[in-house]
Amino acid sequence: MSDAHKSDLLLVIVTLLAAISWIFSKEAVLLMPPLLFMGLRFLIAGGLLAVFAWRPLMRLTADQLKRGVGVGLVFGIAMCFWVMGLFHGTSMGEGAFITSLGVVIVPVIARLAFKEAQPLSTWLAIPVAIAGLALLSLRNGFQPEPGQIFFVVAATIFALYFTLNTRAANQRTVINREGKTIEKQRVPALPLTAIALITVGFVTMTISSILEPWKPTFSTPPPLLIWWIIASATIGTAGRFLVQTYAQSLSAHSHGAVILVLEPVWVSLFAAGWFGETMSPTQLAGCGLIFAALIVNRWSALSNALKASLRKRKTG
Repeated sequence: MSDAHKSDLLLVIVTLLAAISWIFSKEAVLLMPPLLFMGLRFLIAGGLLAVFAWRPLMRLTADQLKRGVGVGLVFGIAMCFWVMGLFHGTSMGEGAFITSLGVVIVPVIARLAFKEAQPLSTWLAIPVAIAGLALLSLRNGFQPEPGQIFFVVAATIFALYFTLNTRAANQRTVINREGKTIEKQRVPALPLTAIALITVGFVTMTISSILEPWKPTFSTPPPLLIWWIIASATIGTAGRFLVQTYAQSLSAHSHGAVILVLEPVWVSLFAAGWFGETMSPTQLAGCGLIFAALIVNRWSALSNALKASLRKRKTG
């Protein structure tokens, strides 16, 4: 098996781990305050990744560390809205598709905030995504549920996080206020992820300490709750990011940009099997449109992957 095929297979596993993490998180927030859960989950996961990334962490400059923390702060705010959407939401599968809108919004944020040129497929995907979201929230008139609102806000902030994360992970040239050209050194993927996760843990734990009661959880924690926290931190967060980082390091020709859109599909299937969730025809149509928007948004990567596959068959 080639490195590219290994990378593709591992990224499919990443989408499965991400989807399983939704199950762990939903079970946990049924037993404890949601923000407290997120704080514990990300502090544990970030700490585990920091062990693997200890040497590159020690080599980071002050500027690289600052950018990593900045990415984590935005990520932390997004995760606060996400977990509140999970806590208040009535359909986990629907929430996964709404959250995936962040992928469609990323190019818009990049264009508005950093004036980055975007392909036509980006602008074609947006109305399709909006139509899908409308079907989810307008099925009883304009009465979006609290969970849906939290997921939409989370998706928007996730888009900013994705943009900042990409810029931090790549070397680029910037011009400072004095007009001087400065090279911004990239932050390696593993230490960047460790810093971001630890920062998310501190952000959510701080907000939880202000808004949520901790005593009931720590006085008599249900044994099953401890399992959900550990599983979410190790398998759903640290394990997922380790596998994803390794997969992306194997090949520059992976089809990962397309493969990662499978996550909401897996979440819907797992939610149906684990929680017995079902969707109305309108909900299914809305999720289908959002998935179509993801494919349209990733069309460039998808077409490149198909062309590469055809070339291999011809030469083989």
